[in-house]
Amino acid sequence: MLTEFNLFGVFMAPIVVYALAAVPLTMLSRFILWRTGLMKWFWHLALFELSLYVCILCLLVLYV
Repeated sequence: MLTEFNLFGVFMAPIVVYALAAVPLTMLSRFILWRTGLMKWFWHLALFELSLYVCILCLLVLYV
């Protein structure tokens, strides 16, 4: 688990790093899901993408 880090004199929580790292991972998984055709199965795409981001963020917090 990360500790607080200093960004120009402001201490930032480690969740900021995890949240920023989750964005490209979510974009990559979205791209893979679109290319395979699995995104057509979901009824509410925005809700699915938000839940995908939250799941990836939770996995990063738990396992990194």
